[in-house]
Amino acid sequence: MVALLPSTVVAEESAPGVVYCDDLDARDRGRSSRRRAGGSNRDCSYREVVVDEDTGEVLRETPVAATPRTVLPRRYSSTPRPTAEQYVALVPIPDRWRIVDSLGYEDNWWDPYNQNTIKGDKPIHGDWFFNVTAIADSVLELREVPTPVGGQSTDRPGTLDVLGRTDQHLFNQNLAVELVYYQGDTVFRPPDWEFRFTPVFNYNYTELDEILGVNADPRDGKTRNDSHVGIQAAFVDKHLRDVSERYDFDSIRVGIQPFSSDFRGFLFQDAPFGVRLFGTRDNNRFQYNLGWFRRMEKYTNSGLNDAGASLRDDDVYVANLYWQDQPTLGFFSQATLIYNRNRETDIFYDNNEFIGRPASVGEERPREYDVYYLGYNGDGHFGRLNLTTSFYVALGEENDAVFSGESSDIEAFFFALEPSMDFDWIRTRLSFLYGSGDDDPFGGKSTGFDAIFENPQFAGADTSYYIRQGLPLIGGGRVALSQRNGVLNSLRSSKEHGQSNFTNPGVMLLGGGVDMDILPELRLSLNANYLAFAETEVLETARQQANVDREIGMDLSAALIWRPFMSQNVVVRLSYAQLLAGDGYKDLYGDEDPFSLLCNLILTF
Repeated sequence: MVALLPSTVVAEESAPGVVYCDDLDARDRGRSSRRRAGGSNRDCSYREVVVDEDTGEVLRETPVAATPRTVLPRRYSSTPRPTAEQYVALVPIPDRWRIVDSLGYEDNWWDPYNQNTIKGDKPIHGDWFFNVTAIADSVLELREVPTPVGGQSTDRPGTLDVLGRTDQHLFNQNLAVELVYYQGDTVFRPPDWEFRFTPVFNYNYTELDEILGVNADPRDGKTRNDSHVGIQAAFVDKHLRDVSERYDFDSIRVGIQPFSSDFRGFLFQDAPFGVRLFGTRDNNRFQYNLGWFRRMEKYTNSGLNDAGASLRDDDVYVANLYWQDQPTLGFFSQATLIYNRNRETDIFYDNNEFIGRPASVGEERPREYDVYYLGYNGDGHFGRLNLTTSFYVALGEENDAVFSGESSDIEAFFFALEPSMDFDWIRTRLSFLYGSGDDDPFGGKSTGFDAIFENPQFAGADTSYYIRQGLPLIGGGRVALSQRNGVLNSLRSSKEHGQSNFTNPGVMLLGGGVDMDILPELRLSLNANYLAFAETEVLETARQQANVDREIGMDLSAALIWRPFMSQNVVVRLSYAQLLAGDGYKDLYGDEDPFSLLCNLILTF
């Protein structure tokens, strides 16, 4: 190796960009000459050095003259190259995560924001990680909901023997603990193996103003204390292969697993048992799911999976494809095909001893059905316009239809649209939803749209009175017009235990709302939804009541959401909702305008 070096190079911090060079004459006279670009014309002495690259030994030095204006880069140095004996051997480090240990960071299991092994910050052994998440969800709710009673249960002579007093109180406490054990470097790709187990511990208390509300046995009175442990996830996930250098992949997941068929939970959002093949293509632009799920029984009073009960004879086959940035940058499109096969012909009673299958309406016969859902869902934005949309067509066949007791073709559809736009700290939105209804309950077609297991996040669902509350239709049989946390008027016995019912009045919703981030940690949400039945013939037949109006009413709600640490670790929600009853609601339930007041605290570790 050959290098051109000055005889001596000295750098002074007080004069950046200046190189000092001692020539031989000046050194002999005991003084230094300053050398800079455009400076002194004094010549400096340089030497050409030949060094052995293997040993670092200087083989030859030859003096070389330099022009006065030569400017020396700072990287040149007269320091000799280290010899082979001076090199220090490399020190092996077990893995990259231990580097943090060497920097002195402490591992605190109670601190989720700093070094924490149980939050997956470093492996517990080899390249296996462990992650713990705990969520405490507390709900206190005061509400007015029509309470179904029977003629033998009311203590007020002369009152309606279908529905009683409306005051209800509810406290519900869920503690979810998610335990995840997985292998692999997950920065750019999925884990090689993942084992997930999520038990949820529930306690609930309910107080009504009528007997026969908490249990079919009137001796149980008006209050109920209950507890339950549900298993919401218990699966193994295996990474099968990478299909590109950008870690597009195929994986398979087997066990109890959460799944949502669309962006907003309109059709099927549940935690069933199943097998799912999923993956990505084209640098994650395409994502797909192929799955088979068998639904699990729920515990009636908590809504959680009842792992001790047999699986339902209710199968769901899913194929969907997500296409990112289609039709434009920033918008997701999804195509879905779902087949729901139901063969539940046995009589089933829920945990409160009410009949769950078949629903106690119409012919009250066990029935079977095969229905195909073909859908398109979109979520994203077009410039400043945010947009969520969903469209489903339901086609199939059921035997022993609810009212006719004969075979019936299923032909129904559903459509939802929610555009919104942000203006600084304010987001405004509009909501439109339509689920088709059946105008002939005794015909050969069932045209009322129903979901498999809905949990819609739409039109202010967290605070809406109508979406949050389940409204009964027939008292003694416990058939509900709509389900808790549902928007469809499905006339099921319950969302947890009942079968889909395609002979229903349908629903129409037109609403508007605004979210205001008053502070970074405080949000105010306001919503107003107008609701109506698509058709009323089914209601008139079920209640033996003529001339039911279509108008359900105006649902008004407001919510304050406070996140004191500007994160999801602590979330406090206070909401109020009231339904200004329309003529159709009054025809079914009377003139009262029901309300709900909800307090919700969520703590997450």
